[in-house]
Amino acid sequence: MKNKKDINLVPLDELIGPEGTEKRIEFDKEFENFMIGMLIKESRLKLEMTQEELARKVNKKREYISRVENNCGNITLKSLRDIVETGLGGKLKIEIVL
Repeated sequence: MKNKKDINLVPLDELIGPEGTEKRIEFDKEFENFMIGMLIKESRLKLEMTQEELARKVNKKREYISRVENNCGNITLKSLRDIVETGLGGKLKIEIVL
């Protein structure tokens, strides 16, 4: 019988496919979207701010903030900047890697 602490980790290359394949590229994009949403949520919680409070600061509905935090797949750069800089008081940094 396996110990509950034993975790069988499967490399992403085996689970999704090697880097550069269509399936892996799509997975990586979705993961980056997920991470943006999680960073926003984590920052908001660190500031002890509700979704409603953040929404008011950036003139959006609470439901919009919830969607961004849970699936950041369709957000404009302007909205992202507003949330980070105006709503959270942070600084948005974007990197281009070639």
